[in-house]
Amino acid sequence: MSQAKVDRYKKEKANRKRTMQKEKIERYTYGIIGAVVAVAVISWAGYSFYSRANGADASGENSSVEINTDAIDDYLSGLGGE
Repeated sequence: MSQAKVDRYKKEKANRKRTMQKEKIERYTYGIIGAVVAVAVISWAGYSFYSRANGADASGENSSVEINTDAIDDYLSGLGGE
């Protein structure tokens, strides 16, 4: 090995503990950020699904629809009489 390689190896060996700790902190930070993003996406999807399933509109109020079935009831009662 050349002297430059030996010197570089000694320098890396001297800073190995600090370098490994930096890498460990970076992995931990990326893991935390990934978990926060995953929780946010899952929460948003769950909220969207829940609001659609319960019929809430954009203002947050539940909307209802009324259907008049008098014509169908009259028709069905007329069929039974024949």
